[in-house]
Amino acid sequence: MQHGKYRFIVGFLAVPMALYVILVIWPFIQSIYYSFTDWTGLSPDFTMVGFDNYAKMLDDDIFWKSLQHSVLLAVLLPLVTLGLALFFAFMLNVGGRRRKGAAITGVRGSGFYKIAYFFPQVLSIAIVAILFQFAFDPAQGMINGTLKAVGFTDVPDWLGDPKLALWVIMAVLVWCTTGFFVVLFSAGMASIPKDFYEAALLDGASRFTTFFRITLPLLWDTVQSGWVYMGILALGAEGFAIVHIMSVGPGGPDYSTTVLPLYVYQSAFRDGQAAYATTIGVALLLVTLAFAALVMRVGRRERLEF
Repeated sequence: MQHGKYRFIVGFLAVPMALYVILVIWPFIQSIYYSFTDWTGLSPDFTMVGFDNYAKMLDDDIFWKSLQHSVLLAVLLPLVTLGLALFFAFMLNVGGRRRKGAAITGVRGSGFYKIAYFFPQVLSIAIVAILFQFAFDPAQGMINGTLKAVGFTDVPDWLGDPKLALWVIMAVLVWCTTGFFVVLFSAGMASIPKDFYEAALLDGASRFTTFFRITLPLLWDTVQSGWVYMGILALGAEGFAIVHIMSVGPGGPDYSTTVLPLYVYQSAFRDGQAAYATTIGVALLLVTLAFAALVMRVGRRERLEF
């Protein structure tokens, strides 16, 4: 059985690893290389400039604003999204009242709620951003129209106010991502033996206690993976797309919603500074790796099995 084992493994891994190196690792290496040049992205000609792009980046106020906004999204978005998803999943699976023949049940209509929570995942992020951009329109949007209908006269310009715009965009991201984790955590909770909950209830444990003593420890690996995944979404494609579509400018007003992926895009395709864009991209890579490493390190716990 051991004869030819390693050749068999290498044979299956060779093609996927080659594709990964060509399509993922090599572009990273190219980006790091171009960050030391003055390449515009519009010409094949460029010269080496050393660390000039990195010095420019460290003196760039817009970069620091973008970094601050990206870190804020990476910290708060997973916290709020996963917190809501855990609460909803707990209520849908073990948070209902006791019924005849079942000591542990979810709330009534839990199947419908799971579908309703998951529905935003069916829509693309671009469609979600456009819908909410219309909803938050200060003159004709549904939000301000509802506020005026109930008697409010001084309604805010949600996306035009630098103090509100980023928080509005963050709320939209929470709305469109929570449902995925509700379904994910529901699947994890469904695999936890009901005997654990029944034994805890017989000992007089409250729902609050069962959540923190049983549910959360047994789901911790899933929660940790979800935290990393949400952070990468906030620092990457999801954060870029929704800010680019919903915000004024995009990235405004006054760079109040600019995030690192958007600044990379603007530097490369609007300003014609591809080398500087790759420099910001390298910084974004380091931030993402640091975030993932920090979450995995801080969230490290003894693995529980059942």
